[in-house]
Amino acid sequence: MREIFLCSYFAEVAALLPHSIPNSLHGKIVAFIPTASIHEDFNQYVEDGREALVSLGLTIKELEITQCEQKEIREVLRNCDCIYITGGNTFFLMQELRRTGTDRLIVEQVEEGKLYIGESAGAMVFAPNIEYAKKMDNHLSMTPGFNDFTALGIVNFYPVVHFKSYPFEESTQTVIRENRHLLLKPITNKQAIVVIGDTISIQSKR
Repeated sequence: MREIFLCSYFAEVAALLPHSIPNSLHGKIVAFIPTASIHEDFNQYVEDGREALVSLGLTIKELEITQCEQKEIREVLRNCDCIYITGGNTFFLMQELRRTGTDRLIVEQVEEGKLYIGESAGAMVFAPNIEYAKKMDNHLSMTPGFNDFTALGIVNFYPVVHFKSYPFEESTQTVIRENRHLLLKPITNKQAIVVIGDTISIQSKR
Protein backbone atom coordinates (compact mmCIF):
# COMPACT_ATOMS: atom_id res chain seq x y z
CA MET A 1 0.00 0.00 0.00
CA ARG A 2 1.41 3.35 -1.05
CA GLU A 3 2.11 5.93 1.67
CA ILE A 4 2.86 9.39 0.24
CA PHE A 5 3.01 12.79 1.94
CA LEU A 6 3.46 15.73 -0.43
CA CYS A 7 3.79 19.28 0.85
CA SER A 8 5.10 22.77 0.13
CA TYR A 9 7.06 23.39 3.32
CA PHE A 10 7.54 20.32 5.49
CA ALA A 11 8.54 22.07 8.72
CA GLU A 12 5.20 23.86 8.71
CA VAL A 13 3.10 20.69 8.36
CA ALA A 14 5.30 18.02 9.96
CA ALA A 15 2.85 17.60 12.84
CA LEU A 16 0.27 16.28 10.35
CA LEU A 17 2.46 13.36 9.30
CA PRO A 18 2.10 11.01 12.31
CA HIS A 19 -1.69 11.34 12.10
CA SER A 20 -1.73 10.69 8.35
CA ILE A 21 0.03 7.34 8.16
CA PRO A 22 -0.75 3.98 9.79
CA ASN A 23 2.62 3.21 11.41
CA SER A 24 4.79 4.91 14.03
CA LEU A 25 7.78 6.92 12.83
CA HIS A 26 9.75 6.73 16.06
CA GLY A 27 13.16 5.12 15.62
CA LYS A 28 12.80 4.77 11.84
CA ILE A 29 15.55 5.73 9.36
CA VAL A 30 14.81 8.34 6.70
CA ALA A 31 16.92 8.72 3.55
CA PHE A 32 17.28 12.50 3.28
CA ILE A 33 17.88 13.76 -0.27
CA PRO A 34 18.71 17.51 -0.40
CA THR A 35 19.82 17.48 -4.05
CA ALA A 36 17.22 19.96 -5.36
CA SER A 37 18.56 22.62 -2.99
CA ILE A 38 22.32 22.37 -3.45
CA HIS A 39 22.61 25.29 -5.90
CA GLU A 40 19.91 27.47 -4.33
CA ASP A 41 20.79 30.81 -2.72
CA PHE A 42 18.21 30.29 0.01
CA ASN A 43 17.93 26.85 1.56
CA GLN A 44 17.04 27.33 5.23
CA TYR A 45 14.04 25.06 4.60
CA VAL A 46 16.48 22.15 4.28
CA GLU A 47 17.70 22.52 7.85
CA ASP A 48 14.14 23.19 8.99
CA GLY A 49 13.11 19.91 7.40
CA ARG A 50 15.93 18.01 9.09
CA GLU A 51 14.96 19.39 12.48
CA ALA A 52 11.30 18.54 11.91
CA LEU A 53 12.14 14.94 11.00
CA VAL A 54 14.32 14.54 14.09
CA SER A 55 11.53 15.98 16.25
CA LEU A 56 9.27 13.19 14.96
CA GLY A 57 11.75 10.58 16.20
CA LEU A 58 13.38 9.76 12.87
CA THR A 59 17.08 9.12 12.30
CA ILE A 60 18.49 10.86 9.23
CA LYS A 61 20.68 9.18 6.63
CA GLU A 62 22.03 11.83 4.26
CA LEU A 63 21.92 10.93 0.57
CA GLU A 64 23.08 13.71 -1.74
CA ILE A 65 22.75 11.76 -4.95
CA THR A 66 25.12 13.86 -7.08
CA GLN A 67 27.93 12.71 -4.77
CA CYS A 68 27.04 9.00 -4.58
CA GLU A 69 27.58 5.94 -6.72
CA GLN A 70 24.43 4.12 -7.81
CA LYS A 71 25.36 1.16 -5.60
CA GLU A 72 25.31 3.37 -2.49
CA ILE A 73 22.06 5.03 -3.53
CA ARG A 74 20.44 1.63 -4.06
CA GLU A 75 21.68 0.34 -0.70
CA VAL A 76 20.46 3.39 1.24
CA LEU A 77 17.04 3.49 -0.42
CA ARG A 78 16.41 -0.21 0.03
CA ASN A 79 17.51 -0.25 3.67
CA CYS A 80 15.82 2.91 4.93
CA ASP A 81 12.29 3.06 6.33
CA CYS A 82 11.21 6.17 4.44
CA ILE A 83 12.45 8.60 1.79
CA TYR A 84 12.44 12.39 2.01
CA ILE A 85 13.26 14.83 -0.81
CA THR A 86 13.59 18.55 -0.08
CA GLY A 87 12.56 21.51 -2.16
CA GLY A 88 14.77 23.42 -4.57
CA ASN A 89 14.97 23.44 -8.35
CA THR A 90 12.51 20.89 -9.73
CA PHE A 91 14.29 20.49 -13.06
CA PHE A 92 17.76 20.00 -11.58
CA LEU A 93 16.29 17.45 -9.20
CA MET A 94 14.59 15.53 -12.01
CA GLN A 95 17.75 15.60 -14.10
CA GLU A 96 19.80 14.10 -11.28
CA LEU A 97 17.17 11.53 -10.29
CA ARG A 98 17.17 10.33 -13.89
CA ARG A 99 20.95 10.50 -14.39
CA THR A 100 21.72 8.45 -11.28
CA GLY A 101 18.89 5.95 -11.68
CA THR A 102 17.41 7.14 -8.39
CA ASP A 103 14.09 7.74 -10.16
CA ARG A 104 13.58 4.03 -10.82
CA LEU A 105 14.68 3.08 -7.31
CA ILE A 106 12.22 5.49 -5.71
CA VAL A 107 9.36 4.22 -7.86
CA GLU A 108 10.25 0.66 -6.86
CA GLN A 109 10.37 1.44 -3.15
CA VAL A 110 7.20 3.56 -3.06
CA GLU A 111 5.21 0.97 -5.00
CA GLU A 112 6.35 -1.61 -2.43
CA GLY A 113 4.86 0.55 0.33
CA LYS A 114 7.79 2.60 1.63
CA LEU A 115 6.74 5.99 3.01
CA TYR A 116 7.71 8.93 0.81
CA ILE A 117 7.80 12.56 1.97
CA GLY A 118 8.20 15.15 -0.76
CA GLU A 119 8.62 18.87 -0.14
CA SER A 120 8.01 21.39 -2.96
CA ALA A 121 10.25 20.13 -5.81
CA GLY A 122 10.22 16.76 -4.06
CA ALA A 123 6.42 16.78 -4.40
CA MET A 124 6.20 17.97 -8.00
CA VAL A 125 8.50 15.26 -9.39
CA PHE A 126 5.84 12.69 -8.39
CA ALA A 127 3.55 14.09 -11.11
CA PRO A 128 3.49 12.52 -14.59
CA ASN A 129 5.30 15.52 -16.06
CA ILE A 130 6.93 18.69 -14.66
CA GLU A 131 6.59 21.06 -17.60
CA TYR A 132 3.78 22.82 -15.70
CA ALA A 133 6.37 23.94 -13.10
CA LYS A 134 8.24 26.21 -15.54
CA LYS A 135 6.48 29.28 -14.17
CA MET A 136 7.84 28.49 -10.69
CA ASP A 137 11.41 27.39 -11.47
CA ASN A 138 13.85 28.38 -14.21
CA HIS A 139 14.17 25.12 -16.12
CA LEU A 140 17.37 26.18 -17.90
CA SER A 141 19.39 28.00 -15.21
CA MET A 142 20.96 24.82 -13.81
CA THR A 143 19.97 22.41 -16.55
CA PRO A 144 20.88 23.93 -19.95
CA GLY A 145 19.11 22.09 -22.73
CA PHE A 146 16.60 20.44 -20.42
CA ASN A 147 13.74 19.24 -22.62
CA ASP A 148 12.50 15.93 -21.23
CA PHE A 149 9.81 16.89 -18.71
CA THR A 150 8.77 13.32 -17.95
CA ALA A 151 8.62 12.87 -14.18
CA LEU A 152 8.15 9.88 -11.86
CA GLY A 153 4.43 9.54 -12.54
CA ILE A 154 3.73 7.85 -9.21
CA VAL A 155 0.57 9.93 -8.85
CA ASN A 156 -1.78 10.93 -11.67
CA PHE A 157 -2.21 14.49 -10.43
CA TYR A 158 -0.04 17.61 -10.41
CA PRO A 159 0.77 19.22 -7.04
CA VAL A 160 0.84 23.02 -7.22
CA VAL A 161 2.99 23.82 -4.21
CA HIS A 162 3.20 27.16 -2.34
CA PHE A 163 -0.28 28.12 -3.54
CA LYS A 164 -1.14 31.62 -2.30
CA SER A 165 2.16 31.59 -0.39
CA TYR A 166 5.00 34.13 -0.58
CA PRO A 167 6.79 34.59 -2.96
CA PHE A 168 4.78 32.35 -5.28
CA GLU A 169 1.35 34.02 -5.13
CA GLU A 170 1.42 35.19 -8.74
CA SER A 171 3.30 32.27 -10.29
CA THR A 172 0.98 29.64 -8.77
CA GLN A 173 -2.06 31.49 -10.10
CA THR A 174 -0.42 31.50 -13.54
CA VAL A 175 0.29 27.77 -13.33
CA ILE A 176 -3.36 27.10 -12.53
CA ARG A 177 -4.67 29.43 -15.22
CA GLU A 178 -2.44 27.96 -17.95
CA ASN A 179 -2.87 24.28 -17.04
CA ARG A 180 -6.61 23.82 -16.59
CA HIS A 181 -6.37 20.68 -18.73
CA LEU A 182 -4.31 18.96 -15.99
CA LEU A 183 -5.53 17.42 -12.73
CA LEU A 184 -4.02 20.10 -10.52
CA LYS A 185 -3.97 19.92 -6.71
CA PRO A 186 -2.96 23.28 -5.24
CA ILE A 187 -1.65 23.29 -1.65
CA THR A 188 -0.56 26.17 0.55
CA ASN A 189 2.44 26.04 2.88
CA LYS A 190 0.04 24.84 5.59
CA GLN A 191 -1.34 21.88 3.64
CA ALA A 192 -0.25 18.43 2.52
CA ILE A 193 -1.54 15.91 0.00
CA VAL A 194 -1.74 12.49 1.65
CA VAL A 195 -1.99 9.31 -0.41
CA ILE A 196 -2.70 6.07 1.47
CA GLY A 197 -3.32 3.24 -0.94
CA ASP A 198 -5.89 4.57 -3.41
CA THR A 199 -7.21 7.25 -1.06
CA ILE A 200 -6.11 10.85 -1.69
CA SER A 201 -6.82 13.67 0.75
CA ILE A 202 -5.63 17.18 1.47
CA GLN A 203 -4.79 17.77 5.12
CA SER A 204 -4.52 21.27 6.59
CA LYS A 205 -2.71 22.60 9.62
CA ARG A 206 -5.08 24.49 11.88
